[in-house]
Amino acid sequence: MQLTADPLRPLVDLSARRLATADVVASAKWGTGSPVDDPAREQQVLDTVARLAREQGTDPHETVRFLRQQIEANKQVQRAMHQRWNADPSEAPTSRPDLTQVREEINRINVEMVRAFGASASVRTAPSCVPPLLPPRRVYATAVTSTASTRGR
Repeated sequence: MQLTADPLRPLVDLSARRLATADVVASAKWGTGSPVDDPAREQQVLDTVARLAREQGTDPHETVRFLRQQIEANKQVQRAMHQRWNADPSEAPTSRPDLTQVREEINRINVEMVRAFGASASVRTAPSCVPPLLPPRRVYATAVTSTASTRGR
C-alpha cells in the first residue's frame, strides 16, 4: 500500500488560510493597546479544539499541540507586523478591521483544521512521514565521520 500526500493537502491549505489572518489580526490590534498575546482567547480556542477532537475521535492532546503551533505562528507574524509598523509608521494600517469578525473566520478554520487533522492521522503517523531524528551532535558526528571516510577513499 502506497501512501499519498493527498490527506495532508487540506491540512496544509487550512494552515495557510489561518496564517493569512495574522496580518488582519495585527491590523485589528494595532494602536488599541491590545497585546499580541491573549492567553484567555488562546485557552478558549484550545479548549474548543480539544472538545471537537474528542467528539471526532481524534487525539485531543496531539490536536491541541498542533493548533498551539498554529497560534504561535500567527503571533509571530503579528509581532513582526507591529515591529515593522513601529519602525515605519507610514506603513501602518490606516483602518482597523473588526477583530470579532476575524476571530469568527479563525474559529471556522479551526473547526475545519480539527477535522483535517483527524483525517490525516494515518499519513501523519506513518513511518515514511516521520523520519527518525538524531540529536544534533550525532548528526554532526555522523556527517563528519561520513565525510572523513569518503576522503580516505
